[in-house]
Amino acid sequence: MLKKIVFMGTPLFSVPILKSLYQNGYPISVVYTQPPQRSQRGQNFKKSPIQSISETLNLDFRNPISLKNNKEEYQYLKKLEADIAIVVAYGQIIPKEFLTLTKKGFINIHASLLPKWRGAAPIQRSLMNLDDETGISIMKIKEELDSGPVCKIYKLAITKNDNGETLSNKLSALAAKKILNNIDDILEDKLEFKNQSHKDATYANKIEKHEGKINWNNNAEKIIGKIKGLYPNPGAWFIYNGERYKILNAEIGNGVGEAGTVINETLEVSCNNNKSIKILEIQRQGRRQQKINEFMLGSQIKKGSILNNA
Repeated sequence: MLKKIVFMGTPLFSVPILKSLYQNGYPISVVYTQPPQRSQRGQNFKKSPIQSISETLNLDFRNPISLKNNKEEYQYLKKLEADIAIVVAYGQIIPKEFLTLTKKGFINIHASLLPKWRGAAPIQRSLMNLDDETGISIMKIKEELDSGPVCKIYKLAITKNDNGETLSNKLSALAAKKILNNIDDILEDKLEFKNQSHKDATYANKIEKHEGKINWNNNAEKIIGKIKGLYPNPGAWFIYNGERYKILNAEIGNGVGEAGTVINETLEVSCNNNKSIKILEIQRQGRRQQKINEFMLGSQIKKGSILNNA
């Protein structure tokens, strides 16, 4: 008898996992995703990547604003009598009463090595924290955020070239592959779910836009971690003469000077630990992104400019 699977996800990270299940013959009874959001300019509503791929694959989808106190969705899922729910970056807290509505529970694929980096932004926080490795954890959802028992953990090394975008793509591809190795065993109760060590838990809070501001008094490694972790959005940035500049790519140099000072004509900026940041790619507010050599041709930022609180 075919199993009934509910899939819950929203961002691009979730898409390869849904496609992997669909393309390998797993029947998706319904997809849940966040409702369309206003674009940055506020003119149009933009569908989530999961809604878009659901429409392409002709999968039924639902996008309630909230599941909290939502009797309609509760009754819908109860009537569906699904076998399992697979949750990948859905973006909503699933109420406790919903967690009993599938036979094998709600299974979450989380982009960290739990119990490290529970929460909304594990990929960004791991890069900002200068971690050497990350991975995915397959767990059962419980009421407390990302606290449920784990059946599988798959590790992935973080390379010096990784940023938020590349690492997200790698972890998504890993999850898309590994869920196929485990879903049948979960459905047949062949995997053991082990409780996490809650005392070792750390939390990856949602990224706030203000966190992107660069403090040149930090050491160079920490600044690079911010640049990589917050790429592409919201980005790491500084203000100069009232305009915001987003740094898209950079590397550590050995230039020395007062923290926040531009020390050469290729926009190398000194930090506080006798090192510097070599900016490789940058985007001025309202302009397109540019390689540093092109940017410096018409830039008001020159050698000797001070970027701290400018």
